[in-house]
Amino acid sequence: MDTAAGQGTDCRGVTLGVGVVEERFRALLEAAPDAMVIADDAGVITLVNAQTEALFGYPREELLGRPVELLVPTRFRGQHHRHRDEYAANRQVRPMGAGLELYGLRKDGTEFPVEISLSPLETADGLLFSAAVRDVSDRKAAEARFRALLEAAPDAMVIADDAGVITLVNAQTEALFGYPREELLGRPVELLVPTRFRGQHHRHRDEYAANRQVRPMGAGLELYGLRKDGTEFPVEISLSPLETADGLLFSAAVRDVSDRKAAEARINELAALVESSQDAILAKTLDGRITYWNAAAHSLYGYTAAEALGRNVAMLALPEYQEEVTTLLKRLGDGEKVEHFETLRVTRTGRLIDVDVTLWPTRTSDGTVTGACAIVRDISDRKRAEAELTALYEQQRHIALTLQRSLMGTPPAIPGLATASRYLPATQGAGVGGDWFDLIPLGAGRVGVLIGDVMGRGLEAAAVMGQLRSAAHALAKTGMEPRQLMQALDAAVTDLELPDQLVTCCYLVIAPDTGEVTICSAGHLPVLLAVPGESIRALPAPVSAPLGVGGIPHQQACLAVPPGATLLLYTDGLVETPGGDIEAQITELAVTVGRAFTGDGGLEAVADHVLSVVLPDTDGHNDDVTLLLLQLPAAPLATVTTDLPTVPSSVGEARAFLSRTLTAWGCAERTDDACLLLSEILTNSVRHGRGPIELQLRRTSTELTVEIGDRSSQLPHPRLATSEEESGRGLIIVDALADAWGVRPSGSGKTTWFTVRL
Repeated sequence: MDTAAGQGTDCRGVTLGVGVVEERFRALLEAAPDAMVIADDAGVITLVNAQTEALFGYPREELLGRPVELLVPTRFRGQHHRHRDEYAANRQVRPMGAGLELYGLRKDGTEFPVEISLSPLETADGLLFSAAVRDVSDRKAAEARFRALLEAAPDAMVIADDAGVITLVNAQTEALFGYPREELLGRPVELLVPTRFRGQHHRHRDEYAANRQVRPMGAGLELYGLRKDGTEFPVEISLSPLETADGLLFSAAVRDVSDRKAAEARINELAALVESSQDAILAKTLDGRITYWNAAAHSLYGYTAAEALGRNVAMLALPEYQEEVTTLLKRLGDGEKVEHFETLRVTRTGRLIDVDVTLWPTRTSDGTVTGACAIVRDISDRKRAEAELTALYEQQRHIALTLQRSLMGTPPAIPGLATASRYLPATQGAGVGGDWFDLIPLGAGRVGVLIGDVMGRGLEAAAVMGQLRSAAHALAKTGMEPRQLMQALDAAVTDLELPDQLVTCCYLVIAPDTGEVTICSAGHLPVLLAVPGESIRALPAPVSAPLGVGGIPHQQACLAVPPGATLLLYTDGLVETPGGDIEAQITELAVTVGRAFTGDGGLEAVADHVLSVVLPDTDGHNDDVTLLLLQLPAAPLATVTTDLPTVPSSVGEARAFLSRTLTAWGCAERTDDACLLLSEILTNSVRHGRGPIELQLRRTSTELTVEIGDRSSQLPHPRLATSEEESGRGLIIVDALADAWGVRPSGSGKTTWFTVRL
């Protein structure tokens, strides 16, 4: 039924007045939960409700009749007129939350986010616009907090709707996949899935939407992500459904597990290596409980992993080794690593095995020691081989040293000459070297002293040493001078034809009657001289090239040495060290010898002191060492000399001189024998030598020495005379009656000598 203008009809068809309709409309407006603002097509506010007053802070009378831009922030007012005109031209209901970022302005000037629902109203007064305004500050704050939490998440976070369209991502997603977020929002989530999986991904997504539930990270699936550059990488994904006002969303936390996968692969590889190792590998706690046992441990000890795990590692040690196990565990607990510890262990069957054990502590991420790992190697075969080699080595060493000492010989004791010697074979190899020394009684109180060193080691050096020592001893017995002996040895070394074989050697002849030492050195270290009350010094002797160089003349020097002085001879093994200055070492040796002579123990004590200081580690030298000390005999009790011409009458004069001298010395009981010996030798000199003849008589407390020197180099030789010959028996008589006799060359001829005991 039609009604007149300004009238309405209620639900029962009853005609209502205009005032009643407006009253009901206002009541509905006031009851609305949102702020309601009604404006005309010119944007002038015509009606507001109480919520509008509360929301914007204006009393209603300050709003009615004012432009709606009063409630719009200043920065948007310029555009608001245009938006209002466009809406008036294309009027339609715009629902709340239409995707626009809108803000309201309170009376106090503060802005706040709003959502606005617009509706056109056709009235008798013309077109009006109804705006329902909702304050969304709390929701925006919640969204901001959500976004902040999303950005703070350690994993890449991807939120998609039920159609699989990405609606939100965080910075970690950009970093992980290589896309800026604007290239992801609104795109299907399959963009981040490798191509080979995309066909199945739609089905999986639909199944999850139908059976939505939280799927935790690492749910046993092999998943992969796809970066913008096309590279794939392994991921773990946690899925969660989100019920929102905008519908169902799905949250995916994506974690790159490339490093973990690589670490797992490496762990699996190492585990395979450990399990396939030929060495027994086991792990244990600090109280000794076994926590890991590989196949090699089973093979070595006889226990299966099931039998060993959980038991104490002490089961592998004999009772007497239990303390050792405890000590090792304590060292491991202190963080110490134990490498190549050799010990004895026992198998399940009771068999003893030699093992080499390396242990190191295992730690937590904060460095706390929680246990230990052990690598155990069976070295029983090696130990047996080492024992056999040691026995063989000792046997060979004993043979070699016996050979060397037999080649070196034992120097004879020289009456009146105090000596002390030390020989130390090298501690490496067979211990055989080329060192030697020799003491050679030359008669008439003279002594020859030899020391040498064949460079190199081994049986070859020892063989060369033996040959040279024998040759040198025989040559010295002829009475030849040191330089002549050295030339002969030089030729002998050359004749041996040994490549690069060099020999150092020093030969001294000590003449106590004259207080002289004649010395010749072929490349050998200097001889040290110790005189009581004086500092130790080297004998100033010329040093020529070593034997074997060839073509170089050797020189000798005759030096005055007081009776009772001590000579010290040695080889380079005593003073030479790798990288050391040998001259400095010789100086240090001289200082050591000087200190040693301050004691009262004699030459033996001096030798012991020198070795203890210079070679404190007698088991650690790699060259053989020879040390020889000898103290010169005291001077003769008396010496007389006279010169005689080479005439027959000189024989009688000499006998008379000898008789008077022996009577004066109180030795007349030997006059007859001495005169007979003198006559035979002197007669030879008169007949066959050249004058003048020098006669020297010398006595000690035990013997008389008579020397006859002439200027002839022809040496007399004993011979057997026939019965018809009147001569040729003199030297036979001398050889029979004298205690010792001999001939030695001299620089000007020869000297024939004999001795008789007193």
